[in-house]
This record gives sequence, structure tokens and C-alpha cells, in this order.
Amino acid sequence: MITTAAAARHTEENGDRVMSDEHADKIRGRAGTPTPGAEKSAPVIDPAMFERDDVRTALAGHDISTLYRALNDGGISQRQIARRTGQSQSEVSEILAGRRVMAYDVLVRIAEGLGIPRQLMGLGYGTSGGDAAYRGEVTVAGAPEGVSTEMLRRHVLALGGVATFGRTIKGLGELMSIGGLVDVSGPAPAQRPSRLFWVHVAHVRDLTGSLRDAIHAHGANPQVSGAATTWADQLLGVPGTDLVKGALLAAVAELHTVAGWAGLDAGFLDRATYHYGRALELATEAGDAYLQAVAQAGAGMVMVEHGHPDDGLKMLQLGQLKSWDIAPDNDRRTVVTACVLADSVPALVALGKPDAAYTELAKSRQVWTPTRTDPWGDPDGVGARLELARGRLDVAEPLAAASVRRWEGLSERARTLSGIVLATIHVQAGDRRGLPLAHGAITDVMRISSVQARTRLEPLAAALEARSGSDAHELARMARQVAATRV
Repeated sequence: MITTAAAARHTEENGDRVMSDEHADKIRGRAGTPTPGAEKSAPVIDPAMFERDDVRTALAGHDISTLYRALNDGGISQRQIARRTGQSQSEVSEILAGRRVMAYDVLVRIAEGLGIPRQLMGLGYGTSGGDAAYRGEVTVAGAPEGVSTEMLRRHVLALGGVATFGRTIKGLGELMSIGGLVDVSGPAPAQRPSRLFWVHVAHVRDLTGSLRDAIHAHGANPQVSGAATTWADQLLGVPGTDLVKGALLAAVAELHTVAGWAGLDAGFLDRATYHYGRALELATEAGDAYLQAVAQAGAGMVMVEHGHPDDGLKMLQLGQLKSWDIAPDNDRRTVVTACVLADSVPALVALGKPDAAYTELAKSRQVWTPTRTDPWGDPDGVGARLELARGRLDVAEPLAAASVRRWEGLSERARTLSGIVLATIHVQAGDRRGLPLAHGAITDVMRISSVQARTRLEPLAAALEARSGSDAHELARMARQVAATRV
């Protein structure tokens, strides 16, 4: 660890200067300001100069040569500039001749010594006062021309000094300034592998699992899942054995199903439609009946959400038919079949066919019953929403409560969705537990990024508004506010 005292020494054992006495004094607060006598003898700089278009452009680009020439034209000599900025007259002369000023601490001294508003030079203060130390000002962009590995290395060294001492340290790297901001690109995009191996399939599968777990825990992040599919799709163009390429096709198809789910949960229905369509295309090419059925079912749910329950039901039915192409000894066959049957319920309700909805839900329960560890399938949750929509609160309540218990410790997102339904049932029934449950449900929604959960707050808000009392109305206002928030 470099201490202030150690950094202030003139040399280290290898002879390299780490920090000058001048910089050490500044950290201790004993140097860095012009002497009173020098300030009194120097002409006053008109602040209006820094508002001129040519000067503002120079300040934004850290073009100190142009700034100093403007000062000279205004009657400020090289010696007076040097006194104000803590530079030698020879340094000022070199800058006037075209030498670039790159070091952050020198730029700060110039701004402070000349009375230049720091924001004009991209040197704004942080919220806690003191030097901004480039908080929020380091941007990652395309590689600027002429930026070499050596320059990047020195830039990172300089940032190390900024992080430790709050300013750059002479002899410890050099911050690059481009266009008024520190603008350091990330490395060039990594090249694709020259050949596919099983490790690439494993990478895609592991990423898929991580994204799925994240949605269960926190709700969807479609930006991340979309970027993941872009990367995975690029792997499909890499040569490899037929066996590896076939496995990769299926793995990327499954990743797209998770990205489709993320889009659905986030309310990006067009994005969800694209990912499920891409998943179906890849799964068909791979000949994977399970993933084909999953993609068809997912696309069907998106169509229902889009307000096209007829088309959605058709896709769900196609998924049900496709599930029968899964090998009979594969456990996934019954799981997919049961889930598709349950997922058909909202489409049938939207089409005005509640009896058919009850029939499909009963079939789902007959085919398969999820255990506490299964990450998919929730016939109780589907049934609770069906009964709530029909006003049968006494039947809906135990189903909703069972659904909440089913997801506890397994999926925070799913538990929150079921908690909203349970709270709505109790509020509509006028039960004394309604308001505490509503408050808990609204708070839970705030903790996740699911737009689906926010949408389900609308019926809860309406139920709260129908109750008397200021507490209920305040919760209704809170629910609508959270529902309207885009995360």
C-alpha cells in the first residue's frame, strides 16, 4: 500500500519518482495557490472571455494552447499565466507552441488559477465536494484514433493515483483527455473461436441457466439476455463437428427461449416474439421437439398478451401437439404437456370460454403435478386467477395461498405474482388481512424488475380504491405509482 508519506519521498528504491514534493504538499494542503502578491500584481481576467465560442470550444477540448493565446491577446503575459497556474514560464511557452496538456492535476490548477468554471473543462465537482476525480466522467466508447496499448496502460496507472490520492500523481501514468472528457475505449471485440468445441456448448448452457435463475430471483433484464443471444448466435457461424454444432443449435435455441421469457416479463412483446421465433427456428433445425414445444408455447403466451388470444391459443395447441413428439421416456414430455394446458387458460378466458378453461386446467392437473423443487408449472396460481376473474373469492383464496407457498424460496418473481393475487382476493372480500397483504405485495413488486407484476397491481389498486378509509386509498395510490414505474 502506498502511503502519503511514502509517496512524498523523492525516489523509490528503483530510482523512479512517485510523487513530487509539490504534489505531496498539495495533498497536505500546504501548496498549490498563487501568492497574494502575485495575484494583486496580475491584471484581472474578464470572466466573459470564457463564454466566447472559440474559448469555450478550446476549454471543452482541453486545448490550452488556444486558451493561453486568448489570454495573451487580452493582456495577460506568459509570466502572469505561469504565476496563476503554478507552472514555469518555459512550460507556458511550450504550451503556447503547441504542447498538449494531458495531466488531470495540471488541468485543475489551470482552471483554478485562471478562475475558469470547472464544468467548462469537464472537471466538475462530485456531490460530496472536492475533486471529482473523474467520477462519472470516464466513458467507454469506440477506440479513439492513436490510442495505443502503452497509452491505455499509463492511463490506468494514472487512474490508480486518482483513486488513492484524489488526483493524478506526477510520474505515475498520464490521463488521456479527448474531446473534453476522458474517453478510453474498451478492448476491441474478442474474435470468434476458429473452431467449435464442447466447451462452447457448455458456456451457452451455463449462461442460459444463470439468466433463468436471475429472472426467477429478480425479474427480467431483456438487455442482458438480448446481448447474450447476439453473442451465442455468432458462434453458430463457427465450423465444428456435426455433433457439436447440433448441440450448440439446441443450446442457443434454449437461450432464446429464456430471452423470450425476459421480453414477456419486461413487457417488450415484440422482442419476446422475435426470440421465441428464433428459438423455434433453431430448435427445428436441431430437431429438438422439446424446445420446439417450449418455443411454440412461449410465442402463444406472447400473442395472448398482445391481445390476440385466438392466434395465441393456436400456437399453444401446436405446442401441445409437438410435445407428443418428445420421447415417451423423457420426463419433459409430461411437464411440457401439463404446462401448455395450463397456459391455455388465459387465452380461453379471453375468448369467453370459461368452461373450456376449466377443462384444460383439470387436464393439466391430471397429467402432472409440480413438486416444490420444480421451476415450472403452477396450476394453483392459474386456478386462483381464473376463480378471481369469476368472482369466486372463497375458491380462489386457498389456491392463491397454495401458489404463494409453492414458490417460496424458489422464485421470488413467481411468489410476488401470486402474492398480488392473494392480496387482491382479501381486499375484495373486505378481510382485515387485506391491507397488510396489499402493502406487502406492493413492496415486493418494488424489489423486482417484472413489468408483468406491475401490470397485475392494477386490479389490486382498483380493489383498494373501492374500500373505504384513507389507508386503503393511500395504498391504492402507492400501487398505481409502482405500476406506472418502468424499471
